[in-house]
Amino acid sequence: MAEPNETHKPPYYAHIVGWGMAVPEKVMTNNDLSAFVETTDEWITARTGIRQRHIASDSESTMTLGAAAALAALQMGSLHASLVDLIICATSTPECVFPATASLIQSEIGADNAGAFDLSAACSGFVYGLQMAAQSIRSGAIDTALVIGAETMSRVLDWSDRGTCILFGDGAGAVLLQRSEQPGGVLSAILRSEGKNAKHLGIPTFGSQDLDLHHDAINGHKLGKMYMDGQEVFKFATRVLSEGIKKAAIDAGIKPSDIKLIIPHQANLRIIDAAARQLGFDKSMFYTNLDRYGNTSAASIPLALVEAEKEGRIKKGDYVAFIGFGGGLTWAASVVQWTGAGAVPRRTGPLKQLELLQASAASSLRRIRRRYGSLLNRIRPEEGRIERLKRRMDQVEELD
Repeated sequence: MAEPNETHKPPYYAHIVGWGMAVPEKVMTNNDLSAFVETTDEWITARTGIRQRHIASDSESTMTLGAAAALAALQMGSLHASLVDLIICATSTPECVFPATASLIQSEIGADNAGAFDLSAACSGFVYGLQMAAQSIRSGAIDTALVIGAETMSRVLDWSDRGTCILFGDGAGAVLLQRSEQPGGVLSAILRSEGKNAKHLGIPTFGSQDLDLHHDAINGHKLGKMYMDGQEVFKFATRVLSEGIKKAAIDAGIKPSDIKLIIPHQANLRIIDAAARQLGFDKSMFYTNLDRYGNTSAASIPLALVEAEKEGRIKKGDYVAFIGFGGGLTWAASVVQWTGAGAVPRRTGPLKQLELLQASAASSLRRIRRRYGSLLNRIRPEEGRIERLKRRMDQVEELD
C-alpha cells in the first residue's frame, strides 16, 4: 500500500474521532408520493434508486437535526461540547439568513467556547466544511471542530414539480475532528466551482435577479423553491465524480486502487454506477443508502459515513474517499485515512471538571425546555405562545 505524501508534511493532522446522524421520524415512501404526484414507485426506483425519504415534522428543523447529529458525534468521540473550538454547518436550508444555523446549534449543544458559521456549497458543502476545519486544525489554530451537514430539503421543494420533489429528503450528519501529531486523518481535499453553470440548479431568495416583483420569474422559478435542469446536472456529476476521486487520491499520495471505500453524494444511483464504470471499480466500492434517505444534499455524505462504519465497511487505517457535487455548480473530493472513535486524552483539573458539569447541565436544560415548549405548543397552542413569551422576557432581563 502506498504511503501518504510527506513532501508537505503538516505540523498537525486532523483526525475524524466521532460521528453521528439524525433523521426525522416520518418516512415518505414512493407510494405515498404517488398519492399527490403523478408518478409510481417503479418509475422513481428505476430512474433514481430511491424508495423512500424522511420528512421533517413541524417540531423538527435544520437546527434540531444538526444538533442531534452533533451530540451523537461528541458522544462517539467522548468529548464534551465545551471543548469544541469551531462549528461549521453546511446547509442549503438554514433556519435564517442570519443568525447562522451553526450558532443556533452551538447554543443547543452547549458549545459555549466555539466559533460557528454556516457554509453554502449545496451538496458539496460537507466536503468543503471538512477541508475548512481540517486546515484550521493543521495550522495549529484550533484543536477540535464539528463539521455538520444538515438539511430540511422538504421545505424548499415545489411539490408540483415531479422532477425534483421525488428526489430529496431531510436529515443531518456530523463528524468530530481533532488535532493529533499522528499521521492520518484528512489527507487531501479538492474544492472546485463552475459558476458559469449556476443556472442549472438553485433556490432563488430575496434580492435574486432571477425573480421579478411578483416573486415569479419568466422561466418559472419561484421564490424559495428549488429548480433543477436534471440532464445538465447529471452530465456534470458523471464527469466530475471520477475526476475528483482520482485527483484527491493523487494529492493524498496514494493510488486510486488503495482506496477501500468511496462515499459519494447520494444523488442518483445511475450517476454512481456511471462513475464506477469510468474508474473501472466494482460497484461495491461505492457505499449507497439513497434508497432509504433520498438526496439529503449536504447531509448525504456524513449520513452515509455513519451507516458505512456501523455496517463494518470501514476499518482503522483504511483510505476512504468522499466526493460531493451540486449547486454552484460545485464539486469537492477528499481522502481520509480512518482513525476510529476516541478523543485525544486531555488533562482537566477539578475546577475544569466542575465547569464541564455545569455546561452539560445547562445544555440539557435548554433541550428539555425546547422539547417541553414544542409539546405544549402542539397540545395547547395558546399556552405554548405564552411560554415562548416568558422565555423571551427572561432573556431580556438577563441582558439587562
